[in-house]
Amino acid sequence: MKKITLHSEFVYFLAIVLLAFAVALLTAADFGISMIVAPAYLLSLKTGFLSFGQAEYVIQAGVFVLLCIVLRKFRFVYLSSFVTCLIYGAVLDLWRMLPCFNPSVTAPGSMAMPLRIFMFVTGILLTSFSVALFFKTYLYPQVYDFFVKAVSARFNIRLSLMKTMTDISLLVAGMVMTFCFFGKLVGIDCGTFVMALINGTIIGRFSKLFDKIFDFQPWLKKFSSLFELDKKEETDKEHAEPPCERQSRV
Repeated sequence: MKKITLHSEFVYFLAIVLLAFAVALLTAADFGISMIVAPAYLLSLKTGFLSFGQAEYVIQAGVFVLLCIVLRKFRFVYLSSFVTCLIYGAVLDLWRMLPCFNPSVTAPGSMAMPLRIFMFVTGILLTSFSVALFFKTYLYPQVYDFFVKAVSARFNIRLSLMKTMTDISLLVAGMVMTFCFFGKLVGIDCGTFVMALINGTIIGRFSKLFDKIFDFQPWLKKFSSLFELDKKEETDKEHAEPPCERQSRV
């Protein structure tokens, strides 16, 4: 079976739109939002003047600074992950302008139970689908997922383990914030823990399915080479080796 060729740039923007839609669905269903976006959601509720998307800018900016501290370096290309955050936040705010997703028009969890369940299940599937798409492109995902990728590569930590550690850290941060801000659980519910348990597995299934059906190719080939961090990291390591060791490997 011949694979369908998709340009990575198109896939990147599709992933942003679908991920923002998924978050809007999960928020409206009110069974518990993703632990990834919980800190931003709680910050937007507490401040009142920050939209959900704007709160994402603040939280991801903090994660970006932490990333640079952990890696002990900064590269200009890293900023593209924050650019993804800016685009995603704007798209999320656009989705939440729709009456069904606008909390000032339709209160979260106020819909009929069958509709809420449908929105929740669809939101989980779309979240995993979108994240799987992100990792098939050369362009960096949002800061959260880029943090996972960069730190796991830098310290040779298994990607799935690093992802779990990051998810748990954000979940703990969200729980601390909700009790500090409101004295009770807000936004975080049973659905949050369900997502924490199954998202990784679903992402893996989608990733394997994509590999069978699609061939992801960059449209801007020279531009895509700027994002080959793994290749760059290998070059850095090679330069750090003594010349005799490099020659012995050859």
